[in-house]
Amino acid sequence: MDTQTAPPDWTLTLHASIHEIGADAWDACAGDDNPFVSFGFLSALEDSGSVADRTGWLVRHAALRDPDGLIVALAPLYGKAHSYGEYVFDHSWVRAYEEAGGRYYPKFQCAVPFSPVPGPRLLLRPDLADPERVGKSLAAALIQAAGQLGLSSVHATFCDAFSQVAFEAAGYLPRHGVQYHWHNQGYGSFDDFLGALSSRKRKAIRKERRDAHSCGLTYVTRRGADITAEDWKAFYRFYLSTIDRKWGSAYLTEAFFPMLSERLGDSVVLMLAENDGKAVAGALNLMGTDALFGRNWGCEGDWPFLHFELCYYQAIEFAIRHGLSRVEAGAQGEHKIQRGYLPVRTNSAHAILDPGLKRAIANFLDLERSEVADELSGLMEFSPYKKDDSS
Repeated sequence: MDTQTAPPDWTLTLHASIHEIGADAWDACAGDDNPFVSFGFLSALEDSGSVADRTGWLVRHAALRDPDGLIVALAPLYGKAHSYGEYVFDHSWVRAYEEAGGRYYPKFQCAVPFSPVPGPRLLLRPDLADPERVGKSLAAALIQAAGQLGLSSVHATFCDAFSQVAFEAAGYLPRHGVQYHWHNQGYGSFDDFLGALSSRKRKAIRKERRDAHSCGLTYVTRRGADITAEDWKAFYRFYLSTIDRKWGSAYLTEAFFPMLSERLGDSVVLMLAENDGKAVAGALNLMGTDALFGRNWGCEGDWPFLHFELCYYQAIEFAIRHGLSRVEAGAQGEHKIQRGYLPVRTNSAHAILDPGLKRAIANFLDLERSEVADELSGLMEFSPYKKDDSS
């Protein structure tokens, strides 16, 4: 465990396992709104071997302590010697810096591994008198630690609004991206949601759902302890098949998925499509206090509109049924817009220690943020909602 001094009189400690901090201290700062930053989720990544030296994610969780030794803030932190599994791409920065003779790796990554889900990255106790000051101090302490350890940079990805403000106040460069989220406008049923769409889009979705339900598949949703070992074995096959099609790396181990049911309980929502009682596709979601977060999906076989039904429409129905305000369907895929998932801006923050590299990246990000703003504006023109409802 490395120890650094954080201004003004707090101490930053870096930990090689979340278990060094403990569930009570971690969740006292993380809260229960976003399951991805919970002790249960992050410890499952570590204990299953998904986050490990093997995958290049070196656990270095940061704990900020007051003069009495009380943990007042935390950050999920990892040392990285590559940029895979992050979903905010800095490969061009790596090439430019190394071509100029610099050494970009290792770096710090403040994030939830393999999970492009917006949420808190600076986790603070809820009873703090001055949370903005504490958040800024933790963000600044991460830069100080990176410098003392000889790292090039600190990257905080998919930040919530509070974390983003604190990172920028500490001198991090802001970066924007685009995701697609569905928002519940108080709908009582899926038909109520369809009623908010233009006639053409409404008819298209009804046709897709009709075709998805007319091919002999049965759709079931299981949560927590109701998810069986056989369900998880099938889902792991689906996960691997998706990885193979995308030429990716299977970071998540087979042991990770059943650990979720054990540690997160009913927050784990597994939606399955079955053919003659056998699962042929699955979509993994996690539920927070007010949102459903779509995460992984996969299938065996070729079924009409199965992806849209299992990942988008079943998720909307679940959110309406449970009174959730939104479904976050993640990055990529403008096709989500036509199915009610509108583009939203995501935030990341980047502390670059080399002044020359920082200036170059700052100029790049100034242009990129303008392009993202234009992209968001342009994408909203394709909103499927009636004009009176699209706002």
